[in-house]
Amino acid sequence: MEAVAVARADEPVSLLETVRAGRTAEVVSLLDGMTDAERRACFPELKALRKELRGARWTAANRRALPALHAAGAACQTGAAGVASWLAAADLRWSQASPGLLLHLLGDRDPSWLADVLRRLAGRPASARVPFELMAGLVRLAGCPVPVTDAYVRGWVDQVDLEWHRGGTKLDRLRRDPHLVPLVAALFETEDLGSRLDWSQDDGPDSWTGALARLADEGVLDRARMVDACVARLLRGGSAADQRVFLRLLDALVLTRAEELARVADWTALASDAVPPVAAHAQRVLGSLALDRELTARRLADVSAAVLFRPEKKLVRAQLVLLGKVLLRDPGSACELLPAAAQAFGHQDSEVQERALKLVERHLGKADSPAVRGELALAAERLIPPLRERAARLLGLGSSLGGPLVQEEVLPPVPEPARLAAPLESAAELAEEIGAVMVSGGDVTAFERALDGLVRQVHRDRDGVVEALTPVVERRWWSDVDPGHGYDPADCFTSFGRGLFSAADAFDLLLATLHGVARTDALHRAVTRGTERTGRAERGERTSSAECVHGALARAFDARLWEVAYRLRTDPLPFLLSTPTWSTGLLEPDVLVDRLGAYQRLGARIAEADFAQALLRVRRADRAAAGRAAERALALATPEGARLAAWLRSVPVEPAADRPRPEGGPMTEGDLVLVELGARPALVEGFPAAYEGLGRPVDGSLRRAYCHHWSDEIRPHWLALLPEQRELVAARILWDVAALAVHDSRGPGRVLPLLAESGGEAGEAVHLAVAYGLGARHPEDRLAAVDALLTLAARGQSVPERLGPDLGRLIRSGAVKPSRLAESVRTAAATGAHATVWGVLRHTLPALLGDLAADVSARPTRGLGELLAVAAECAERCGAQGDLPYLERTAARRGASRVVTEARRLHRALVGGAAA
Repeated sequence: MEAVAVARADEPVSLLETVRAGRTAEVVSLLDGMTDAERRACFPELKALRKELRGARWTAANRRALPALHAAGAACQTGAAGVASWLAAADLRWSQASPGLLLHLLGDRDPSWLADVLRRLAGRPASARVPFELMAGLVRLAGCPVPVTDAYVRGWVDQVDLEWHRGGTKLDRLRRDPHLVPLVAALFETEDLGSRLDWSQDDGPDSWTGALARLADEGVLDRARMVDACVARLLRGGSAADQRVFLRLLDALVLTRAEELARVADWTALASDAVPPVAAHAQRVLGSLALDRELTARRLADVSAAVLFRPEKKLVRAQLVLLGKVLLRDPGSACELLPAAAQAFGHQDSEVQERALKLVERHLGKADSPAVRGELALAAERLIPPLRERAARLLGLGSSLGGPLVQEEVLPPVPEPARLAAPLESAAELAEEIGAVMVSGGDVTAFERALDGLVRQVHRDRDGVVEALTPVVERRWWSDVDPGHGYDPADCFTSFGRGLFSAADAFDLLLATLHGVARTDALHRAVTRGTERTGRAERGERTSSAECVHGALARAFDARLWEVAYRLRTDPLPFLLSTPTWSTGLLEPDVLVDRLGAYQRLGARIAEADFAQALLRVRRADRAAAGRAAERALALATPEGARLAAWLRSVPVEPAADRPRPEGGPMTEGDLVLVELGARPALVEGFPAAYEGLGRPVDGSLRRAYCHHWSDEIRPHWLALLPEQRELVAARILWDVAALAVHDSRGPGRVLPLLAESGGEAGEAVHLAVAYGLGARHPEDRLAAVDALLTLAARGQSVPERLGPDLGRLIRSGAVKPSRLAESVRTAAATGAHATVWGVLRHTLPALLGDLAADVSARPTRGLGELLAVAAECAERCGAQGDLPYLERTAARRGASRVVTEARRLHRALVGGAAA
């Protein structure tokens, strides 16, 4: 036994076996004893091992072997490009060898070679996660200058922050850094770095701003260059978080008056275009110079013209105050400054307009010039009607300044749906389209065209399609899955009821099927799963999990795709019946009849879910066209033709009992108002089980079930399921849209314009969705809701008597904030839709004004004054007259608050008309 043991100990140990076993220390020992030629000879085996391990990425053996493989592969190459590529490889990123170990293995190389490796590693994006310790070690070994790339600078910043445990302040750590000067210079050139420097809000020695300012004062850093770099970074722009840090650093550097004077042009540019905190700083600097008579009136006028054009009322008011102070000190500047102040006559806020007019009234006597009065008269045409009349009297122009006081309603043109292009003709074109959809998400048009193209091309030439799609497939997460390991990508979409989140998910499923990765039995189970689950629910049997309110939409969308995947494997379809004609999802009835006839001639077996989806999409609103198509469908003498004819002759019936309701009592943010819809038997009878849920009642309480449907990309495809019955979709996605206002979420608002462009009744659910969108937290969602409102108005489908009270109720419950709503309706009014906005607000305001009328001591709802201001402007612009409940009592309240002032203005407009 001892002899055998000795013999085995004398046997040479293979590097590959040691790497596979994950014995990193032995790997290093073996590599240290090898020559360069011996190392190079080992590399092909290491490369093959890497490919092998990639197929079972998350096994315990894999995780154990990867660090040793990472080190050995880097040591066994002689090319700098190959070593850098190996060190930063994505498949080795999460199981790397330690930087110290790698530096040990590479440390005997030539310094110029090490510098080349460093340059290549540092040039990779920060997302490659190359360890900073490795790059810094290579700088030390190579004796080369530090690379000032994005990855290196970000790594250096993180390293300085993480060294707090070694003691000392950040100032001490920076002072000891031998590469401080070039790295600090690079801070100002690295994009979006401000948030990383902003961990500490103070300016002490343990903050970046405090430490850098102190080093500049000590002369370690060039202060003049720091100031120039700060100003240049602010001029370049960026996010508010990024700009805030460099503004704090500029403050900490404490510029002298001479340095401020030398940068007047920079302050002017920042006051005009920078983010509000930076613009406010530039405004203060320029104001100080102007009050000390170190800024010419012409320059101040130029600055004012730019600042008064900004939407931020705080900046605009501050500029008007500054102009007033300068005019008091220097009356001779009135000819320059009053026309500049008149730029605020066109501001969106009427209070700002009035402030500017008061300033002109106060100082007009100091500018006795016909040219100045002419400029003021021209600018005054942009004032709201009451202020315009006041300006006309001031300028001695009677009661006319040009332009009608009552303006015609301007609405955008009704959006026209786009027709789908002709089917894809080649496998190469198909691959390009699918690749684009999988990267960008794709709209309904792109998705449906690519889906139909895949079905058509596979039916013609499966092998050609597989070959053309190879470049697309190689980039997908499932491409290196070994079917023999028992893992099936199809399981990813069925586990825990996940379903398909997006167009990319759908094509992942289809391409995995086409390339033999998804198993046929898994596809068959998914096709039958909807039928079995629905049947158990009808029998009262308990299913595996409660279904959320989106379940019916998700199941219907998924069913057709699982069926297509299964047929790709077993019996390819010649083309899809359900491919829409239009971007909204509508399918022309004559087109569907032609497709059924083609199936009959080909002897093709119709797919059940595909035909069901085609029925739901076919246009029935044009009764004459539907009747003609029904006759042609009957002439086919097939069961599907008869079913289509009956469907075309039926008329969509909206449920009679649609009603809003609060969900489950009070919430922290207020009552969440949802919609319940009654059953629609026509969508249950005769449809596959996966589609029957679309016709079942909608209960808002279903949202309490655990929900997987968080993706914003899928909602447009849900809407295209029922292009003539948008209420059904709106009721099921209403909770998501409500979260825009109630939970400050972001994203679901993008479906609102599509909802407005879709067909069918715009009922309670559609209007509630728009109401929540108008109160959304994020501007892009509010803008989408404004687009939806204007589209509904342009199509004659907006019902102010429905939308207005909904908004009033949501504001009172706290679900919608009046200030957000004011921004939305102001944006809508700015397009010229004054009558539309007034029609909504005249039904919203009574609910809010009634609270004030009931309790004279009650404080007005925050933002009510802004809503009243928009309502007053719209009433003046569209010439509205009449009575508004509780408005007169609000206008009669004491004081001069914004609410009272705007209530009086609105009351004057309604009582006397805009021309009074």
